[in-house]
Amino acid sequence: MGNEGQFMSQASSVEEVIQRPAPQVWEALTDWPNAHRWMPGIESMTAEGETAEGTKLTLRARGADRSSTIAQCDLGRSIVLRSAQGGVTADYTYEVHEFDEDSARVTLVANCQITGLWWSLVSPLLRVAVRLSDGKQLRLLKAMVEGG
Repeated sequence: MGNEGQFMSQASSVEEVIQRPAPQVWEALTDWPNAHRWMPGIESMTAEGETAEGTKLTLRARGADRSSTIAQCDLGRSIVLRSAQGGVTADYTYEVHEFDEDSARVTLVANCQITGLWWSLVSPLLRVAVRLSDGKQLRLLKAMVEGG
């Protein structure tokens, strides 16, 4: 029958300079048991294996278990976490680059793929919700890493 709608759009993009060397920032970023300290809404997170492409992450958010998969991984530099729920697939791309010898620039780009007519209709609201929720992740990561 009609076009159900499917598109990928950037929901948010943020960046922070963290006053710690890039390897230390990467270590904190991929320390899954401590992700709740800088990922709003996450109560806990565990990985079913090493930090590598294909590894499944189980996270608890708002009292329910959800899953995410490491879709891409360039150790020490970038990682893409992919989760799907309903008609929405979200890719969170984190990149860590040396800014100078004592600090790192971290970027987070969230992209959402929306399928289905209903999801397409609510996608503007979804993008705003993602920006509000995830926009503070890197500020919280910075505070955690620089604070100790």
